[in-house]
Amino acid sequence: MIPSQIVLFFRFITRKQTLKPIYCGICLVLSLPPWGFWPLAFLAFAMLDQILKETHGTKSRFFTGFGFAVGWLFPGTFWMIALTVPGYFIQGFLFSGLYALSTCLIPRSMHRLIALPAAFTLIEAVRYRWPFGGVPLATIAMSQSDSPFGQTARVLGPLFLTAFVIICGMAFAMLWEKKWKHASAIVSVLLLIWGLSAIVPNGSAFSTIDVAIVQGGGEQGTRAINTDEREVFERHVEATGLIQGNPDIVLWPEDVVNLRQLFIDSPERSELSNLAQDLDAWLLAGIFERLNETSNANATVAIGPDGEIYDRYDKVRLVPFGEYVPLRSLIEPFAPEYLPVRDTVSGTGPPNLSLDLSDNALDAGISISWEIFFEDRARSAIQNGGQILLNPTNGSSYWLRILQTQQIASSQLRAIENGRWVLQAAPTGFSAIINSDGKVLQRTSISEMKVLQGEVELRDGLTIATRVGPFPMIIISILSLGTAFACSRKDP
Repeated sequence: MIPSQIVLFFRFITRKQTLKPIYCGICLVLSLPPWGFWPLAFLAFAMLDQILKETHGTKSRFFTGFGFAVGWLFPGTFWMIALTVPGYFIQGFLFSGLYALSTCLIPRSMHRLIALPAAFTLIEAVRYRWPFGGVPLATIAMSQSDSPFGQTARVLGPLFLTAFVIICGMAFAMLWEKKWKHASAIVSVLLLIWGLSAIVPNGSAFSTIDVAIVQGGGEQGTRAINTDEREVFERHVEATGLIQGNPDIVLWPEDVVNLRQLFIDSPERSELSNLAQDLDAWLLAGIFERLNETSNANATVAIGPDGEIYDRYDKVRLVPFGEYVPLRSLIEPFAPEYLPVRDTVSGTGPPNLSLDLSDNALDAGISISWEIFFEDRARSAIQNGGQILLNPTNGSSYWLRILQTQQIASSQLRAIENGRWVLQAAPTGFSAIINSDGKVLQRTSISEMKVLQGEVELRDGLTIATRVGPFPMIIISILSLGTAFACSRKDP
């Protein structure tokens, strides 16, 4: 016999009124890459605000927030099915539940104008860090990577941009209610913040270098276990032959040098050294090597024009269930066969590569693949002296274009937040050159063999976001939510 609670729940979610939050969530996901209709993010939060205003009772408000998050997160992270089906559903329901809980703290009074942005910003902060180091996918900030308002991220980072987006939604909600004074006040504050973002420190250029980003091409949606490692390597050697002139650095994607032994002892090490000498350039190649029977390493090595290895960065922030299995002893008996047999070992060094160019020493910050989604990795690289930011990545295993476009958006946000140019290299796309304002100057297509070449700026100086990090916004959000909740309790 079906429990009565399940029957009630089914009836609840099938009501037309209950579907409205899901429609709002779908509106938000359409503002994200690959769709990119960024004004819809404001509309989504305006509609959510109006629904919460009319929703009574803790249970109803919980399911309003839950439906909104389900409509947003499940389509926005759909690519995860190719990585881990259980993980896709677990993270979707987990984070939907967190957003649902946060809506229970949002009052129906005008204090919601403060509480809604604060609550959702806090949950975004949680998603950036938990579980397993964070799952910052399909984030609210990504919706504005191509919009004029994305520039506000350099003030206090992606959480600041998150709050900005939601407050924009509140302005639309006030216009809908014809509360002109509230709407005018909110719009005035938003315009002030937007104007401030144009004059806050953004670093400055002091030199330029010529770069080449190599994309070997090949079929999208193929797994490493079904791919000839040597074929991938040779495809990138061939693509490197398309380089024109004499660039200062040549960037290869993540783990296209896939080895069943230590890199130092491999024939590919000699081939790459010869290639760097032929190019008379620094060659930065992504390697994936087997350390022993239980562990791997994922790194980028810096090979000088003389063929010698001068520096190496081992990836620190690893993909759970992709590069390592959390709680392996508990999960593996129930996991599908495609879980990694060996865990990748996390690096411990700073996210920087030192390259001695002919004119000057270059400090290249680096965030390998998954790390570009985390603002703290790029911020550490720039605080440590990074004059440019590299993102060698490999999304060739994943179908559709959701992940690839969201990674470009993340690279754009990291560029804006830190005032640095970003170079993204992927084996099957997307590779890109992004300037310090987050504008994509060049981008490849999926599966094509291509080299991106151009002159890019080396920059120094720190933005406010680079200096202070996320904690001011976390503190502001906690205080704002607490104040709004306390004041609402005093309302008649």
